[in-house]
Amino acid sequence: MTLTDLLTSQLSDLFRIGLLIALIYTTFQQRGQTGIWLPLAAGAVFVAVILPATMGLGVAEDLGFWRVVLVGLVANAIILAIAMAAWAAYLRFRK
Repeated sequence: MTLTDLLTSQLSDLFRIGLLIALIYTTFQQRGQTGIWLPLAAGAVFVAVILPATMGLGVAEDLGFWRVVLVGLVANAIILAIAMAAWAAYLRFRK
């Protein structure tokens, strides 16, 4: 499996997307106490590490754990950027 295939599979992982959307929801609910950027960054790192650690690497075993985590960080950043842009667009056009 190439890194591009791995990134594509991680971008289409519904469990990852659900975790990150829940992270955004929780972050915005608690933004007065914790801020926004630090909890989002910590949550993205957590999701990038916990998924391959608990679910196994599967077909990406030849890439190694840390490469899968690094590609997961990139995938999480892309998903978070898309979700945050969608949320900002929703708030802008809601009025």
